[in-house]
Amino acid sequence: MAIGEDFGRKSPILIENRWVSEKTENGAVTERPTWVMGHRNPDTDAICSAIAYAELLKQTRIPSAQAACCGPPNSRTEWVLAQAGIQRPRLMSDVYLRAEDICRSAVTMAKATDTVIEAYRQMTEHGFRSLPVADENGKLMGMLALQDLLALLIPSTEKGDEARQVTTSTENIARILDAEIIHLTEHCHDEQNFLMMVAGSSEPVMQERIARLPKDELLIITGDRIGVQLQAVEAGVRCLVITSGFAPPSAIIAAAKDSKTAILVTKRDTASTTQLIRGARSIHNAISEEFISFSPDAKLQVIKDKIKNNRRQALFPVCDPETKELIGVFSRTDLVNPEKPKLVLVDHNEFSQAVSGADEAHIIEVIDHHRLSGNLVTKEPIQFINKTVGSTCTIVGNSFRTYQITPDKSIALCICAGIISDTLNLTSPTTTDEDREILEWASRIANIDVDKFKEFFFSAGSVLRSADVTDAVNSDRKEFEESGYRLSISQVEEIGFDYFWPAREALQETLRTTIQANNLDFACLMITDITLNDSLLLIEASQEIRQLISYPKKDSHLFILKGVVSRKKQLFPYLSSVLAEIPKEGD
Repeated sequence: MAIGEDFGRKSPILIENRWVSEKTENGAVTERPTWVMGHRNPDTDAICSAIAYAELLKQTRIPSAQAACCGPPNSRTEWVLAQAGIQRPRLMSDVYLRAEDICRSAVTMAKATDTVIEAYRQMTEHGFRSLPVADENGKLMGMLALQDLLALLIPSTEKGDEARQVTTSTENIARILDAEIIHLTEHCHDEQNFLMMVAGSSEPVMQERIARLPKDELLIITGDRIGVQLQAVEAGVRCLVITSGFAPPSAIIAAAKDSKTAILVTKRDTASTTQLIRGARSIHNAISEEFISFSPDAKLQVIKDKIKNNRRQALFPVCDPETKELIGVFSRTDLVNPEKPKLVLVDHNEFSQAVSGADEAHIIEVIDHHRLSGNLVTKEPIQFINKTVGSTCTIVGNSFRTYQITPDKSIALCICAGIISDTLNLTSPTTTDEDREILEWASRIANIDVDKFKEFFFSAGSVLRSADVTDAVNSDRKEFEESGYRLSISQVEEIGFDYFWPAREALQETLRTTIQANNLDFACLMITDITLNDSLLLIEASQEIRQLISYPKKDSHLFILKGVVSRKKQLFPYLSSVLAEIPKEGD
C-alpha cells in the first residue's frame, strides 16, 4: 500500500456520544458495549491498541467490545486512522452511569383521553404504580399515579346525587363496555357530566325520577324492561344503556333518533355495567403536571440526590430536553445495584490516568507496558497483562498470533503505528526484540514500507506548529504521584526543535495553567527530536526541584537531555529519584 492512500473506506468521522440501549429490527435490545479504552490525553499507541484489541475481543471472547477514547486523537493518530480507513473511536469524557443507562425504554404511555379502567389495566399489566401520560402529539404532559387514579374511581366526598356523577363521553362508555352502538348522537365524543340511574324501581317510580332530573345528563341503565326503555327515550335522556345483550325493538330505536338519545347494548349484566361506567371516567383530572423528570445525561448520583426526599412519585421519566419526547422511565429499584459499565484498560493501569468514572466501573482486563501503581483494585480476579515491551500494540499483536488470527490490513496498520510511535521507530531504549518481531509481522500484513511510513507519520503533524500550544502540553500528558508529589509529564515528538523556540514562552505559561487546573505540584514538557534521539525538558517547578536536576541547563527552566527519548524508562525514573531527595511538606 502506498503511503497517503487509504483502504477505500469512508473517511473518519468523530462520534461523540454515550451508549444507549439500542433495539434491533426485531425489537431485541442489544447488549451493552464493553469499552476498550486508553488513557487520558491519548497518544497513538493508546488509541491504536484500543482499536486493535477491541477487534480481537470481538472475534474471540467479547462480541460487545468497542473501542473508545477519553480524549481526541492527535494529528498523527488522525493521519493513521485516515490511512487505515477506520473511524475515530467514540469520544467519552467519562463512564459514569446516567439516566439513559438505567431507564427502561420499552415503556407504555397513557393518553389524556384514556379512561380510568384503561389506565389501571396498563398499570396492572406492567406492574407499575404510575404511568407517563402523553398529549395528542405524543409528548410527555404529566404523570398518573395509582392513588390519584383510584380517587377518581372512588371519590371520598360524594354526597347525594354526587355518588351518581361520572364525567366521561358516550364513546368512552361504549368502549369500556364493549357495547354495540345502536344509535349515537351528536357530540358523543365530548366529555360531559352524566348522572347514572339504574332502573331498579317500578315504571311509575322511574317515570317520576326521570322527570325530576336533568334529561341532558341522565344515563339510564336497564335490562329488558321495554317500558322503562320507552320512558327514557320519550323523555329524551342523554344515553340509554341496555344490559345482558337485550336488543331494543325498532320502535324504541326510532323514538331515540327523534329524541336524540344514544343507545348502547352490552352483554354485561347491570351490576358490572354500573361499575365499569364509573371506570369510564377520563383520567385527565388525575394527571399531575408537577413531577420530577431527568435528561438522558443526568448522572446517577445527581438522580439519587434529587429523588431521595420524594416518596410520592413512583416512576421517573427520562425525556429529551428539547423535544420533551419520552426516552424511558426508571423506578427506585432500578437505582439499586445497576449494571456497571464494563471496561478494558489499555496502555495504562492506574485510575489517575483512566477515564473519569473508571473507579466506579467494572474493570475486566488490563493490557499495559508501564510501571504498576497501587490504586487499581478489583473485587475479583481479572486478566492483567503487563509486559516490558516498548508498545501496548506489541502485546496486542502478539495476542492475535496467540489466537492464530490474522488481522485485516487496517488493524495491522494500527498495530504498526502504535509500535512506531511508542518506540520512535525502534530507536527508544524501551524497544525489545518482541517489538521488532511484531512490527515486521504486522507491516507485512499491512503491506507498508516501515521507513516510509515512519517519515510520513512523524511529519504528519507537528504539535508545536499548531496555533494552539495547549495541544502540545495536553495531547500526550500523563499524571503521576511520587513521594507525595503530584506531577504531570507531557511529551511531543518533533523533527528538530525549530518550532519549539517561538512557542517557548506560551508553553511555559500553559504549564503554569496546567498546574493550577489540575492541582499539581509541578509540570513539564519533554520535546523529543526523533532524528537526533535527544530531548529538551521544559519544566515549571519550584526552585528547589529545579536545582536538583543534574541535566545540562539551557536556562533556569529548560534542560538539555542528550540521548533521552523515553518518558517511561528514562525521564520518569530520574525525576522520581530527584523527588525522593525532597521530603514533601506535611509528610
